[in-house]
Amino acid sequence: MKGRLFIISGCSGVGKGTLLKLFLEKNPNIKLSISATTRKPRDGEIDGINYFFTSIDDFKLSVQNNEFLEWAEFSGNYYGTKKSFVEKTLNNGIDLILEIEVKGAKQVKNKMPNAVTIFIMPPNLEVLEQRLRGRHTEDETTIQKRLHEASGEIEAGKLFDYQVINDNIQTALINLQNIFNSERNINV
Repeated sequence: MKGRLFIISGCSGVGKGTLLKLFLEKNPNIKLSISATTRKPRDGEIDGINYFFTSIDDFKLSVQNNEFLEWAEFSGNYYGTKKSFVEKTLNNGIDLILEIEVKGAKQVKNKMPNAVTIFIMPPNLEVLEQRLRGRHTEDETTIQKRLHEASGEIEAGKLFDYQVINDNIQTALINLQNIFNSERNINV
């Protein structure tokens, strides 16, 4: 049986990373996709495990050869999802999660319409702002920019197949599990 592709997106600070970490701990048979990037590896990162590290020239050649399901540039570095990696994983019967931003999710859904899209929603913008401030990782300008972007992302998220409100991590985890079970036709 072929694996299913799940796309998970959401605003910065909504808790996607925490939710996915808990979900993948309970579902070791589901894999998180590995992105290609032109940025340099950070300490402890391993090529083929954390990212597929590549040169800018090789990345651009892959773009020209239409080898990505989606790609984008952030802060002078390129990131993308290789079609070959996704297809190989799915053909091996492994369910795969892409954790990507909204624009990338739209690109992938256009190329793979059977992909299941899930948007992780904040309970409201006030809670999202508290979470962003609570991380103590961004300055005021960045926080305001992220909040502005969040409004548009939340609107776009309403077009996803599913929305999971992350107001309580355990409830969100149960809701995410139910979506996967339903989509994989697994009896709960």
